[in-house]
Amino acid sequence: MKKRDLVTKTLIQVRFSEVDSMGVVWHGNYIKYFEDGREEFGNKFGINYLDFRNRGILIPIVKIGCDYKRPLIYGDFAMVETRFVNCEAAKIQYEYTLSHHKTHEIVATGSSTQVFLNLNRELLLDFPPFFLEWKKRNGLIAGH
Repeated sequence: MKKRDLVTKTLIQVRFSEVDSMGVVWHGNYIKYFEDGREEFGNKFGINYLDFRNRGILIPIVKIGCDYKRPLIYGDFAMVETRFVNCEAAKIQYEYTLSHHKTHEIVATGSSTQVFLNLNRELLLDFPPFFLEWKKRNGLIAGH
């Protein structure tokens, strides 16, 4: 079975509230742009934060990274490409590419890792059953 790539592209406009006194996007906002990408991914592929919460699962970020390449400035448009990284361990991983919308130059890349917790905040070592079903529906693992 050929594995499927699950990717979304989300258009971002740099707002005034996101820049510093030099008009450059403050570094922490790149992480927010990655969040925008994850939310768009969840909406497109039917696996958003409320789907987890409503099933008693929390999915905190335990690792996130960003490599800055070029600045974004006030008024720029950028595209966040969010790619699901399929893995066998009980976690959710994404990779991000943030590029300038007009020039297509890469301005940042990054990745994030989330784990599964129950409502008592205990780590789950196996995928929740509904998430396994989601992976099957999306061609990430073979169905039974």
